[in-house]
Amino acid sequence: MLTAAGAMLVTMSDRVSIVLAGGGTAGHVNPLLSIASEIRRIRPDASISVIGTEVGLEKRLVPAAGFEMDTIEKVPFPRSINADAFKFPMRWIRETGRVRRILTERHADVLVGVGGYASAPAYYTAHKMGIPVVIHEQNARAGMANKLGSRWADFIGTVYDNTGLTALPGAVIERVGLPLRPAIAQVAEAMEQDRAAARVAGATALGLDPTRPIVLVTGGSLGAQSLNIAVSNTARELLDVTQVIHLTGKGKISQVRKLVEASAGADVLCGIGPDSAGRGDYHAAEYLERIDQAFACADLVICRSGAGTVAEIAALGLPAVYVPLPIGNGEQRYNAEPVVEAGGGFLVLDADFTSEWVSGHVPALLADGDRLSDLAKSAWTYGIRDAAHTMAERVLDFVDKR
Repeated sequence: MLTAAGAMLVTMSDRVSIVLAGGGTAGHVNPLLSIASEIRRIRPDASISVIGTEVGLEKRLVPAAGFEMDTIEKVPFPRSINADAFKFPMRWIRETGRVRRILTERHADVLVGVGGYASAPAYYTAHKMGIPVVIHEQNARAGMANKLGSRWADFIGTVYDNTGLTALPGAVIERVGLPLRPAIAQVAEAMEQDRAAARVAGATALGLDPTRPIVLVTGGSLGAQSLNIAVSNTARELLDVTQVIHLTGKGKISQVRKLVEASAGADVLCGIGPDSAGRGDYHAAEYLERIDQAFACADLVICRSGAGTVAEIAALGLPAVYVPLPIGNGEQRYNAEPVVEAGGGFLVLDADFTSEWVSGHVPALLADGDRLSDLAKSAWTYGIRDAAHTMAERVLDFVDKR
């Protein structure tokens, strides 16, 4: 006779349990949530939880997406000999102990990591416990946590080839693409079904004319001053051939408005949306919640080349001028190079992206419909739109093997 306790044990052991780890930034959290959501869609009965920290974006976004979350403390790897370096061993031991308790209590079948502070102790502990480790790497040059975790990974999915990761003998490294945010995935699906209709819907929602060319300029949530200056200084030349959606970034719209007025007059400025004040063709705002609508109607994007930005734009088949952020180890340039080499856009160094460059290249490009079409086709071919599904299937493969 099976007791109630025995029935509970059977139920817990039979139920699929997947633990995801990582976060910190949107670049980590968004792919994590996309993978988790796709696993949930395929296996609605699966237990899915996330290991994160109290200080990353995951603290807010994971519960909002309907997933349970366990937290550990950040364990940053020491980069120099200082007081923190001497504290690192005890922190590592403490947090890997916490991870062990979490994985045990969650009855984890697979550990899925996306990088970030919470992922390194999770990779190490899962490996020690004999739990399969699956990693997703979104950057062209892998971060430190995923470099460490790749030593124990059974499967690594990447957005780019040649990320610098090495895997266990017998493990697989596969270019799967970026698991797209739901809004971007929906636009990609709409474009695949009827690109022209998707363009009309996006332009109409934002108050633009879908029969005329549209350029989207964005430097991310904080903006990019070099992009803002170079583009707004050439407002007159651009508006002769196109409409502009310019997302300036927080605190930077006043400067853009002044430069646009000096170039083309105050009457060309307009907000974004069908009810925005003004009837001009230069649509400026600090931020756009529904950037998916702007992507849907853009003929050309001018932007930085963060890993997520490049992957989403390529997945949507959008021609782009990528201007890498000129700091750090140059990783943004590495992100853009593959899609540019595939014929899906242009890479312009920040120092070279001037008003003269914009006026000398962008109007001519927008006037060349065949060239834009070729760029769009190349970007679409390079881009991948089913990464979340592929990652979910690879994860569930390990569940089925266990």
